[in-house]
Parts: sequence; structure tokens; C-alpha cells
Amino acid sequence: MKVVSLETHVVAVPPPHLGGMYWIFVKIKTACGIEGVGEVYASTFHPRVMELAIEDVFTRCLLDHDPHHIERFFRAAYSSGFTQRPDLTMMGIVSGLEMACWDIMGKAAGQPVYQLLGGRVHERLRSYTYLYPRNAAGQFDYDDPDLAANCAAEFVKQGFTALKFDPAGPYTVYGGHHLSLELMDQCETFCRKIREAVGNQCDLLFGTHGQMTPASAIRLAKRLEKYDPLWFEEPVPPGQNQAMAEVAAKTSIPIATGERLTTKYEFLDVLQTKAASILQMNVGRVGGLLEAKKISAMAEAYYVQIAPHLYNGPVGAAASVQLATATPNFLIQESIMTWGGFHSEVVKTPLRWEEGFIIPSTEPGLGIELDMDVVHANSPYTGERLHLLMDPNPFDVRAQSSEAWKNRWNNAKPL
Repeated sequence: MKVVSLETHVVAVPPPHLGGMYWIFVKIKTACGIEGVGEVYASTFHPRVMELAIEDVFTRCLLDHDPHHIERFFRAAYSSGFTQRPDLTMMGIVSGLEMACWDIMGKAAGQPVYQLLGGRVHERLRSYTYLYPRNAAGQFDYDDPDLAANCAAEFVKQGFTALKFDPAGPYTVYGGHHLSLELMDQCETFCRKIREAVGNQCDLLFGTHGQMTPASAIRLAKRLEKYDPLWFEEPVPPGQNQAMAEVAAKTSIPIATGERLTTKYEFLDVLQTKAASILQMNVGRVGGLLEAKKISAMAEAYYVQIAPHLYNGPVGAAASVQLATATPNFLIQESIMTWGGFHSEVVKTPLRWEEGFIIPSTEPGLGIELDMDVVHANSPYTGERLHLLMDPNPFDVRAQSSEAWKNRWNNAKPL
């Protein structure tokens, strides 16, 4: 068996852009006619650059090779250009192509991919979603704790047992910084009102996207401990795990991190420094399914759990479900609400979600197939914004409470 062709599809996500501005899907085909689909989660460069890069990696490292040879493909790409070190964009491309190879292998074997990754451990997967509060005008409003609490209560009624929110923004490219007292008050108010709305039926997942210095993160964590969140996510910027470990050592809230990390090498440092007790790799960025499985195994030896990150399309989600299903130390899977909307339209069979849990598919491969009519109708992406954005301005302790700041932040948000 050998790989003979590649298609790349950059699909524009319709408003309100849940899951990002666009999704990058790849389809590869073997000489014997089996097709595999994958998703590249890499937002460093515009899709016009990514399409060329994907073609380059495919041609040099995968074309005319057996899709079963995942280790060979990974090492060829990882070492490309005498690099041999974690590279975010390269590993995003490898991830998409690699999951497409797994899709082919599963179809050839007539088995779901999780059966090839060690076999099914979980019959169903606990899931969580971000809060998406809407105001009276029907617009998303992330600044009102009462709306957030009402939204949380509605999600609990649907069956969710964990909910994530991130009131510590704006998220500036100049993090980390000290949060203002006013912003820390706001964070505490969100936690208090959401906890009051959901009681003990639901875990609170507090996101920060790496915005704080360790000192500021510790100050905020102490305020939030009384509400007993399941995790405190990315309290400091990625890249210096000892700083995150400093926060972890001074709070009772478990630290979660990993959506912006890639390969076993970066996650090993997280484990060795005791920077986090929950790892959030994204299968579409970390280096693929096999690399994610290796990271999960390392975490298992440290008694650390995984909670795969997912803010992209349904193909990456399907791959993440395969990983989670076969992983003993799985904790929870990120969902985008209940996988309705465009996530269900772009595939022929939507992901199955029931009362707070994802039900793994029993179909061969990743268990998902793109609806190419919908793909073509929403391709190519013609915008200039990247998949996700951050505020380009430094944190301003006085302006952060002003309407001008809030408008600037809401315009920067991808949703």
C-alpha cells in the first residue's frame, strides 16, 4: 500500500465562527483507492501559506510511502531541514496528514482507529463546552456574569457536567502581566455566580490563556479556590514550565495546560517540572495520534490525566475521540456545545453526543466522512484573519474597564 495523492481544503466557518475562522482539511488517497481524511490545527500562518507547506511536507515525506509507517513519516518530517526539534507549524501539518494515515489504516483493517491504538477503554467520553452566553439582542456577550450563569444552568440541563469560561481577558500578545484588582473581582464574580447556578452538579473549568505572571496567577488562584474549580488553565504563557510549576505548587486548584505545546519533548518537560496535572494536547497540532498516545502514556506514569483540547473542526474532533477512547488516563474531552451547527453540516454523520457524553463511533477509521458539497460551498477561505486572534495592544489597567477597551476586545475575539 502506498500514498499517491493529496487534496487540501480550507473551509471558511460561517458566523459566528464557532471553532475558529476556518478549518484546514486534508484528504490523502492510496494506490488501492482508500481515502483518509485529517485536519491540520496550525494557526501561525495564513492558510495560503499553510497550503503550500502541507503540499511540501506531503511531497517530501509521505508521497509514495506506506501510510502504515507512521514512525518513519514522523521522524522524516520532525528532522526536516536538519531541525530535529519541536516546530509548531510542522507538527500541525504532520498531525493532519498522520491522522489521515490512521483513517486509511482503520478502513483497511475494518476497525475504528481506537482498536489499533490499544483497544477501547471507554464506552462513552465525558465532555465539556465553553459558555456561549447571548444577550437580549441575541449576540454573544462574554462580559456579563449573570448571562454566563444562566447559560451555565442551561448547559447543565442538557447534561454537561463541566463548563469552561475565561473572564480574565483581554488576551494580549504582551502577556504575562498583573491583572488589575477590578479584573480579579470580575473573575471571582463569574466563579461565584456560575457555582451558585450549577451547584455541585458541574465542574468549573477556569481558562486564562497564559496571560499572567506567576505572582498574579497565584493571587487570582487564591481568590478562586473557594469555588473549587476542576482546573486553572494555562495561568502563565507557554514556554517556561518552571514558572507554571511555581503556580501549581501554591494553589490547590489543578493546573491544566498543553493546547499550544507540541511533541512528547515539550510535554515531558511539563511532567518533569510538575507544572500541570492535566494535559490538554490538541491531536491536530501535537504531532498526531501516535504522538498523542505516547504523551498520554508518559502522563499515565506520572498519574497525570489528559483532557484533549479542541477548538477546530469535526475531523480533528473525531481523531481526538479515537485517542480518548483508547486512553486509560482520560479525564474529559472538549466539545463545542453539542456538535451541532456547521460542525454537523460539513460531515455526513455528525459526532454523537448524548447527555453530556460523546459516544465513540464504531465505524472503521476515524468514523467520519466529509460532505464534499458543503466543503466546496464554503471554500476557499477568503478572509485575512487567522484562525484565532489576540489583542495586539499591551494590557492597560485603566482602560480595561472602559467601553473602548471592551469594544476592542470583543472585536478581537474570534467568536
